[in-house]
Amino acid sequence: MSLTSPLFFAFLAAVVVAYNISASVPYRRTVLGLANAFFIGSYLTDIIQALPLLGFLLLGYVCVRVLEVWKAAVALGLGVLSVLVCYVFLKRFSFFEDLGHLPFPYLMIGLSYILFRILHMMVDVRSGDLSERIGPLAFFRYTCNFLCFVSGPIQRYQDFRATDGVAAFDLDSAKVYDAFARIITGYVKFVIVAATAEYGFSFLKPQLLQAADLPVLKLYGLYAAAASLYTVYLYYNFSGYMDIVIGSGILLGQELPENFDRPFSARTFLEFWQRWHMTLSQWFKFYLFNPLVMLLMSWFPAPALTAYLGVLAFFVTFLVMGVWHGTTAVFVIYGLLMGAGASVNKLWQVAWTGRLGKKRYRALTDRTAYIYFSRGITIAYFVLALTCLWVPELSDFDRLIGRLGLTGILGPFLAIGGAFALFWFVTDRIVPHLTTPTFLLSIRDSLIGRNLSLASKMMAIVVITTLLHKSPDFVYKAF
Repeated sequence: MSLTSPLFFAFLAAVVVAYNISASVPYRRTVLGLANAFFIGSYLTDIIQALPLLGFLLLGYVCVRVLEVWKAAVALGLGVLSVLVCYVFLKRFSFFEDLGHLPFPYLMIGLSYILFRILHMMVDVRSGDLSERIGPLAFFRYTCNFLCFVSGPIQRYQDFRATDGVAAFDLDSAKVYDAFARIITGYVKFVIVAATAEYGFSFLKPQLLQAADLPVLKLYGLYAAAASLYTVYLYYNFSGYMDIVIGSGILLGQELPENFDRPFSARTFLEFWQRWHMTLSQWFKFYLFNPLVMLLMSWFPAPALTAYLGVLAFFVTFLVMGVWHGTTAVFVIYGLLMGAGASVNKLWQVAWTGRLGKKRYRALTDRTAYIYFSRGITIAYFVLALTCLWVPELSDFDRLIGRLGLTGILGPFLAIGGAFALFWFVTDRIVPHLTTPTFLLSIRDSLIGRNLSLASKMMAIVVITTLLHKSPDFVYKAF
């Protein structure tokens, strides 16, 4: 079920109405469970397509229940290994083709995010952070929450449990308005901005990947433009999806976590990942990075090595996070690029802090030129690394990189970095000094003005959808 289809609007409206008819907690939880089952069923043409997903859920639930009574490290290790092997098999990673695959098509959407939720519960149950017994229906409502099923966000069970059909939820006019405003904003991002960027990107990509030779400057320009448009498409597609599901969650009393915090304002690569897909970054921080750092420090306890062990942990964490995004060898390259970016960023911080001291290094990073230079190269690196996502086949990737060469990568890198640094300089230093007449602000903030704003956004959505004939799919559901 596409979140831009009339069927989804009808489905969401029916769920919201049914949910708010009664304040009974068992009733509301039943509504949510049935909604999850219906949503998953909308992707199926045959019931057999759901069997692998059900098997994966059953395996995860059994592992969680075992850890409730057997909290030994070996139990956690065996549970994690079994879940990961099952996940790799079902996702059909190209570099594990020898494992074989099931001889029929089946549902793979949602597997990645279910994996994160299951592993989180297993670790937290074993550590004691999650002490309550998790029933099968609660497990299903959490792992298969239809709002988060396709592309997240990744919510902790403890946070989900606090709003799982609770009777204290009251849906007043202010909450309804906030929900609709958030949802409509999400559709503006998704249907207008992301769709327009995807339209331009789809026009440029075939020219860039065509076999015929192109003039050098045209090739470099096409690459810079295509990579930039894909980044715009990816961000507004994914953040628009988050606005839609978070706004929908308000109508169902669910407080879903934010997934973006102005990522393109980040000054460093590490800060960027603290702002982009934040629930993914936080999950990897708590369940991979922190344990890995503690393990390395127990092996190499010398204080002088602590910072460098952190660098190694960053590399491994970002490598795994990058590989998670896809099932082909190119995503290993993406993981290596993410790991290299994080490691170089951390090494730079360690080296210059040691050379200048914390106070002088902080003063350096607060200089205007340094700020915009850092922003430019951070985003340029990320934009070019995303090539792995839109050229996922290794043969196409090798051909493109071979045609570009070092100059063809460095040139777009500098151009994108410079353009982005200039954009942020203008945005920060000039735009705030532009004043809006007071009467326009009063109109904008009035009830009529806010409603007119929402109505105009809705009309723009209809117009753009009509012109482009269709909206793009949600890109992160493929990951």
